[in-house]
Amino acid sequence: MNRPIKTDWLEPFRQQAELDAVDYESFFSPRLPRRTALNRLGRLREAGLLDRHGEARSTVYRLTDAGGARLVAKSARQPGDSRLSASAEALRTKLRHPVSERTPVGYQRAFLDTYQPNQTFYLPESARRKLHETGSQTGMADEPAGTYARHICQRLLIDLSWNSSRLEGNTFSLLETEQLFQAGRSGDAQLSNEAVMILNHKAAIEFLLESSSEAGFDRRTILNLHALLTADLLRDPAAEGALRTDPVGIGKSSYLPPAIPALIETLFDLILAKAREIRDPFEQAFFAMVHLPYLQPFIDGNKRVSRLAANLPLFQRNLAPLSFVNVAEADYTDGMLAIYELNEVGLLREVFIQAYERSAQRYTVIRGAVGDPDPFRVKYRQAIAGQVAEIIRARCTRREAVARLRRWAEDSIIESDRKSFVAAAEETLVGIHEGNFARYQIRPLEFEAWKTAWSETASDPA
Repeated sequence: MNRPIKTDWLEPFRQQAELDAVDYESFFSPRLPRRTALNRLGRLREAGLLDRHGEARSTVYRLTDAGGARLVAKSARQPGDSRLSASAEALRTKLRHPVSERTPVGYQRAFLDTYQPNQTFYLPESARRKLHETGSQTGMADEPAGTYARHICQRLLIDLSWNSSRLEGNTFSLLETEQLFQAGRSGDAQLSNEAVMILNHKAAIEFLLESSSEAGFDRRTILNLHALLTADLLRDPAAEGALRTDPVGIGKSSYLPPAIPALIETLFDLILAKAREIRDPFEQAFFAMVHLPYLQPFIDGNKRVSRLAANLPLFQRNLAPLSFVNVAEADYTDGMLAIYELNEVGLLREVFIQAYERSAQRYTVIRGAVGDPDPFRVKYRQAIAGQVAEIIRARCTRREAVARLRRWAEDSIIESDRKSFVAAAEETLVGIHEGNFARYQIRPLEFEAWKTAWSETASDPA
């Protein structure tokens, strides 16, 4: 399966001139399984963006002139397409300096100790009020815990699994994720770790949905959540669902998390205790997204745990879930770096609020309510419809559709919009059925022929 080369893959070379064979995994941020890191380096080399020198443990990778030019071009573009405030952009600027020029920092316990549940608020009252208004449009406040999330379960499983994995650097597309869920396997052996990550998300979300009434910010829930998210992805299986006993570092950050096991356990319990006391579900969700990754209580998977744990209070109160729709990886990463190095929540807060508004709007529309049109979809309405129609007429399988969309976007869409365009077109294809295909000027026989090819690929083990 041919996947596009991401300019972000070259970003580590901005801070480090070359890469040797000592530790491929930690070179990328977030940290990657070794096989995925080697695959990524190989594809960058095939694209002429890297040179490889030496063999075995003497191997060294260096940027080519073409790779350097691509990094320079990336720097000239506007960072992300989120509507971030001037203060948030100022934080990003601080984090743009090379790691070697940023002051090394350790865990600041006062950041946690000074937070007093229901007295300290990371989310201002106005923001919490707006989030409640947005999230409570489900109309299910009086139903048993988890009712709303289960009602939109199939869509939520795909959205949250895909987006959370994408924020970890996973390169599966939305359509490939849907196919993986239907087939239970990946057709690309080289990316099996990425497939496992996505399937692990599905299992973890199902666990939260099934245990909505009794799950909470307690050891049982969070440790099992970690075990499900990291199953078969850690070198030591015993580390699944266990607090770490070894030091860890944060890729491309000057922050060093605590290393003493007894202290990690104490702080972990304190975070959970404070989270349980928080009454506002959105404040509770955001608190988890801040403090679980900041502590890094697990050897890996900390941010994944925090993103899914943030949905616990939303599931339980039948609020719209947070699936991180259209969250730019750079925005989220910078938000976490600001937490790690500066204990500043402002950037991540803006990412959180905007992400929730987009997620809630998505599920309101899915439930059939009328919502404001998505400006991006309006902008590319004709292009999306045209590509969808061509894919259907060509009887493309899921894999063919992904490749076709990526090629077309590469030639026809400005670079900053390409990812979002492909995702929007994929979402449209996923939602086509016998009741809406006519809007794409598709004849019934064309629709039936395409649907047959589309459905067969879901069980294709190739």
